[in-house]
Amino acid sequence: MTQGISLAVTIGATAKAARQVRKLTQADVAERVGTASEAYGRMERGLCMPSVPTLTTMAGVLGFSTDEALGLEASGTTPLQPHPPEPPPALRRLLRCAQDLPADKVRLLALLAAKL
Repeated sequence: MTQGISLAVTIGATAKAARQVRKLTQADVAERVGTASEAYGRMERGLCMPSVPTLTTMAGVLGFSTDEALGLEASGTTPLQPHPPEPPPALRRLLRCAQDLPADKVRLLALLAAKL
């Protein structure tokens, strides 16, 4: 039981460090992983274990090694994968809203943005 608790804490600490490097919020990561913000927050705090598919997705989204998250390799030996800089939160919100728009409205939004 203790081993399970320490593993959850190790996974959570790895995810939190990677998230902070990328300057993402817990809500940003939860959305990309496909889980609720509250559930992701519990995983990051080490209060619950992610499923294997969720851990794999988290590692891909945040660019950390699953071996490192599981404590199988020394922390810090696998450098975080470089990712393009994240857009600011306001732009991410705009993109989320725009993805539900019909094609003609997206074209109109693109024209408006080009004029700005």
